[in-house]
Amino acid sequence: MTQQQPPLEPYAQGMLDAGDGQQVYWETCGNPDGKPVLVVHGGPGSGCSVGMRRSADPERFRVVLFDQRGCGRSRPHASDPATGLEHNTTHHLIEDMERLREHLGIDRWLLFGGSWGSTLILAYAERHPERVSEIVIIGVTMTRHEETEWLYRGVGRLLPEPWEAFRDALPEEDREGDLPAAYSRLLNSQDEDTRVRAARDWATWEDAVIAHEVLGRPGAYSNRPPDALMAFTRITAHYFSNDAWLEEGQLLRDAHRLAGIPGTLIHGRLDLSCPLKTPWELSKAWPNAELKVIDDSGHTGSPAMRDAIREAMERYAGQ
Repeated sequence: MTQQQPPLEPYAQGMLDAGDGQQVYWETCGNPDGKPVLVVHGGPGSGCSVGMRRSADPERFRVVLFDQRGCGRSRPHASDPATGLEHNTTHHLIEDMERLREHLGIDRWLLFGGSWGSTLILAYAERHPERVSEIVIIGVTMTRHEETEWLYRGVGRLLPEPWEAFRDALPEEDREGDLPAAYSRLLNSQDEDTRVRAARDWATWEDAVIAHEVLGRPGAYSNRPPDALMAFTRITAHYFSNDAWLEEGQLLRDAHRLAGIPGTLIHGRLDLSCPLKTPWELSKAWPNAELKVIDDSGHTGSPAMRDAIREAMERYAGQ
């Protein structure tokens, strides 16, 4: 089993003024003279963890992390119901990434991340391909409506009891419509009890989808501190009820813009939340992408998946 990199402390950190009253937290770890890599967290709204500092070899990489708007250490925090989300969209996050790159004086960087992070990575790279050296994505999703519909309705065919609880926590008139949009309304309610209950119900469903995995664990989403849980659920429902402000199929349609950028797509065959169809389609549309399917892994990963990630990062370290 591959050992993870030892814990790291940032050698630089700060708050980036992103406009719209937004302050985006960032930090850099590892080798200041190493190959730049930007770690793009999932969620949306999860924020970076300390463990993400170990995403790349600190001897060879300059590891950059940031908390996307409204979550983690960025401010204002979406756990506060007074914090509006009108300036929190995929396009704002792309602009934040570019602003951070310029702030740090980086010409090009490797993009690393997974789950929601893969959507943001692809959206950024298709808009700014000249700023991307390589891409490594784990648990690929493009946040198409069909993918969101699968995660919050379709996969319920395999998990009928927890899905019915997720659906039936909504007002009866909302149960046949757009479930993320209905939850978003509850998560933005003026009533605190309504917001807290909706956040708990959303996270319980997210837990159910991955808890069945061999290496899954109960409470992976629910066990967050209250403020982090509220920000995560509120931002996630906001993004998914708006199809991430992307045209349906946009990232797949524009994958030709990634030509010349080496990419590695690492995906668990057993991933119920992000089915393998998505990276398969992307690998055929992206000329320089390599798809590695990990047979024993779901969304939460496995030792074999960690090995594949390490091998990809080592390969790109010298390029």
